[in-house]
Amino acid sequence: MKHVRSAFLWTSGIVFFGIFSTIAILLSYIIPLKKLDPFVKNSLRLLFKVMFIKVRVEGKTDIDKSKVYLLMSNHASLFDVPLLKAYIPIYFKGVEAHHQFKWPFYGWLITRLEAIPIERDNIYASMRSIRKVNKLLDRGTSIAILPEGTRTLTGEMQPFKKMPFMLAKKAGRDIIPIGLSGLFKLKPKGSWHITPSTIIIKFGDPITAKEVNDLSMEELRDKVFESIKGLVTEP
Repeated sequence: MKHVRSAFLWTSGIVFFGIFSTIAILLSYIIPLKKLDPFVKNSLRLLFKVMFIKVRVEGKTDIDKSKVYLLMSNHASLFDVPLLKAYIPIYFKGVEAHHQFKWPFYGWLITRLEAIPIERDNIYASMRSIRKVNKLLDRGTSIAILPEGTRTLTGEMQPFKKMPFMLAKKAGRDIIPIGLSGLFKLKPKGSWHITPSTIIIKFGDPITAKEVNDLSMEELRDKVFESIKGLVTEP
């Protein structure tokens, strides 16, 4: 039964996403990305409904839209990035693994939405990505990054990479920790089965720019890790 259900949900989701991404890509040539963002968010929210996935939003959602942030969350599933794009209530650009830009439809879409590719195994390419991110932050665009670097294989949070916190120290911006729950149960890495359920996106209190500047890189990494871990509750 779960094979049939998963096949149906994948088919529904892929068809919807293909149509949405095609429209979004075409619109991106004529509409500024910031003005296109509400369409992208609403479409991705509808994607979850099409796939019978319930989403609950919790925590500190009254984010100051006049400020520029670094947004960080745990990385549990293939659905993390669409969820963040759908429910983070401000405009932002994401940092994504460079190989994802080659995927059909998804890669084309994130290219047009100007996500930032990062090669985690290439220090020089990674530094170029960090410089690009800093320029975007300086120009007033918030950035989302997943500091685990890759999806968990067990459902437990993995140690955070250093590079996001090198970026955070250099940027000196408030960090908003975000906890994602239920996504590993929904679709764990290595499995194609989808188990429709309720997933939760929970926003924590911002870690202020002063704290970012005052803490060492290691202290900041540990603080963000504990903040996000405290927001993750498997339903």
